Amino acid sequence: MSTEDEHFRRLERMYHGAPINRLYEPVLRVSRGVAEIDVRVRPEFFHAAQAIHGSVYFKSLDDAAFFAVNSLVTDVFVLTASFTLYLTRPVSEGTLHAVGRVVHESRSLFLGESELRDDQQRLVARGNGSFMRSSTRLTSVAGYG
Repeated sequence: MSTEDEHFRRLERMYHGAPINRLYEPVLRVSRGVAEIDVRVRPEFFHAAQAIHGSVYFKSLDDAAFFAVNSLVTDVFVLTASFTLYLTRPVSEGTLHAVGRVVHESRSLFLGESELRDDQQRLVARGNGSFMRSSTRLTSVAGYG
């Protein structure tokens, strides 16, 4: 396994081990500059009108863009500096599929975009954000090492 592939698998382990993901049970796949996340829709995610709450959209889209960026940063944990979300369709069943991509990279700033689709490949939300390097070494983050 290449060093780059090892980094991707470590990011995936880190993500799957995060306590918040016990609630969502997402599946993450990381490659260079791209991250994909699948989340099965469950009634526990619903607001009063029986569709998923916006927080599920946000988490899926932010996580996908975040891990796309962190795939390019091998020494430190990145941070979301800002994230904008556009909701386009309600969802109440199936599996959500988020794809995040890096669209700009500089020494200190990264821009990422992500799309969220339902089982019929319909766009249900999209987002974009800015991300920055933190001072937290990846090797000190639980699950990465």
